[in-house]
Amino acid sequence: MTTTPFQHGFTPVTEEVTAFDLEVSGRIPAELNGRYLRNGPNPLSLDDPTASHLFLGEGMVHGVRLRDGRAEWYRNRWVRNAAVAGRLGEPVRPGPVHGGMDFAPNTHVIGLAGRTFATVEAGPLPYELSYELDTIGACDFDGGLPGGFAAHTHLDPVSGELHALAYFFGWDHHQHVVLDPKGTVTQVRDIPIADAPMVHDFAITERFVVIYDLPVTFSMPHAEKGTLLPYAWNEAHPARVGLLSRESGDLRWFDLPSCWVFHTLNAYDDGDEVVVDLVSYPKGFVDARLDLGGMPTLDQWRIDLTTGRVSVSTLDDRTQEFPRMDERRTGRDYRYGYTAATRDIHDVVGPGRAEMEDLPDETFDNTLIKHDLRQGTQESRQFGRGAYVGEPVFVGSGEAEDDGYVMTYVNNPARGAADLVILAGQDFTGEPVATVHLPARVPLGFHGSWIAD
Repeated sequence: MTTTPFQHGFTPVTEEVTAFDLEVSGRIPAELNGRYLRNGPNPLSLDDPTASHLFLGEGMVHGVRLRDGRAEWYRNRWVRNAAVAGRLGEPVRPGPVHGGMDFAPNTHVIGLAGRTFATVEAGPLPYELSYELDTIGACDFDGGLPGGFAAHTHLDPVSGELHALAYFFGWDHHQHVVLDPKGTVTQVRDIPIADAPMVHDFAITERFVVIYDLPVTFSMPHAEKGTLLPYAWNEAHPARVGLLSRESGDLRWFDLPSCWVFHTLNAYDDGDEVVVDLVSYPKGFVDARLDLGGMPTLDQWRIDLTTGRVSVSTLDDRTQEFPRMDERRTGRDYRYGYTAATRDIHDVVGPGRAEMEDLPDETFDNTLIKHDLRQGTQESRQFGRGAYVGEPVFVGSGEAEDDGYVMTYVNNPARGAADLVILAGQDFTGEPVATVHLPARVPLGFHGSWIAD
């Protein structure tokens, strides 16, 4: 059966909603004071050619504000770059533009120094949002960014430094950027790199920045024929992983089996080895389509600093994506991780909505997985048919690593709207601690954060 290309939870919403005093089933933990925010592409107009590509729709941030056991509000807001502001009949927000690329960031939303930022990769700058998710404007951190920023950042929980790895097709390098807890850029290092590869994510340990240099690179032939995202699998570009010393800036490269990585779970130093846990694909962007590259699995790389070799093993061979963990353990040895499972790649990072037309409903698992990496075991938390579960975000509460909560947006097909589901980390398969019933649907999207007050 052929349906619209926006099926399987990706159908964009068409209006912005503000609602107060949301209905809650269960009890919201009193210590959860802050906002759960999630970003994702939500095309403003389906007549725009970019609307057919999952990665290119204008960013929309969905947020729920929790305080004192109550769900005070829900808001969803488009990020207003100049084009979005103009189409909505609003004034253009002030702010810098890098490389002529003024994009409404659609990939992540983070908090830093009491501020909120929507982020994206490949050249555009982040956009700052107000506490209520209104757009303030593009931001280069008071001139500290020489170019664009990154979709994924990693915060060192000890130093408070925020690390980013920026790339741009017009550069012959990547940039490692460090910001202090006040949001000031304190360090920029250029990393020479050939072929302008895509780098969606990276990792940090206590000693190193872990850099993926993989065979998805900028493709001029694809750009010349009008491919909306002109990156492609490049057989001539060898796969490798780099370790950049956080102290000295020295960089060492290690050869890898050919693969593609979107997302890191975590990384840490282990004596003479560096351990990296991540979601890996056998290939990526084959003929400019990601869905031809194979299914992703949760893998582990062990980089031997003595021999220069990298050993690769699979931790869980189920198809899964969007790995998250207790970020109080970022860059350190850890035990637990969380992922979203699916039977088909299209449910998590598909190349474009148009390729989803003929997938049956049972393609999608609607399952979250809790991984005990020390024991090598998993727990699965399944939701109902048509739930379209998003990325699991862990919020620490007690001292134990899994003492906290897992939050995610879950579609409620019976209501035609979404819920914010809050699970107990130590009772992962049990009933939710609380379910916040939202007044609107939240399409599947990308990444989010719990930003505590």
